[in-house]
Amino acid sequence: MELLEEQVADVDNIKAVYLTAEDLKIAASILYLAYHDDPLFVDIFQYEKEGYESRLRSAIREELNAFWSAKQPMIGLFDDARLVAVACLVSPDAELGPNRFWHWRLKMLLTAGYLGTKQMVDKETKVRERVPAEHYHMLSLIGVHPDQQDHGLGHVLMSAIEGIMLEDPNSQGVAMYVTLPKCLSFFEDGNYNLVEELEVGRIKGHLMFRPREIQ
Repeated sequence: MELLEEQVADVDNIKAVYLTAEDLKIAASILYLAYHDDPLFVDIFQYEKEGYESRLRSAIREELNAFWSAKQPMIGLFDDARLVAVACLVSPDAELGPNRFWHWRLKMLLTAGYLGTKQMVDKETKVRERVPAEHYHMLSLIGVHPDQQDHGLGHVLMSAIEGIMLEDPNSQGVAMYVTLPKCLSFFEDGNYNLVEELEVGRIKGHLMFRPREIQ
């Protein structure tokens, strides 16, 4: 599959399916582009220091490997065989909490350093403490290829995320920590409500929650 493709995907032709191991490399590239300028990642992986791009790529790759190993839902939007958007969730019953498992922590320490890894863990801990539900999905990573944005794919992806949540009778909703202000309206349109503004390190973000039952 080719990542750098300018042809706009046909929304009517889009299919949402679970990612396979063969899709993870392209998924990592899409997410790298999505989060390259995200204030939280810029802070954690020290944009001002040489090697930021390499650290960010490695961290996203390790995140995807952790999701794959823990059998967590990773969904992609495909235009025929071309992957154009990705979303990664943590299930309500997953043992994939802020501390992950030891080999993830070790790789992240080598990639992001102690402070970066600690910030990532602190971010997830703070967010989880404030989600207004006990059993819920956490939307951890989401991205649409830059060439395919503003053509409706985000809303298709949002519907797929909602479908995953509704398939789990124990899930009370979907939580997301939003650090890019331009994305707030997108989540609000998807019935995500603001829980509170939450500061992690030097970065302020918005904790959003989409309840299972829409009022």
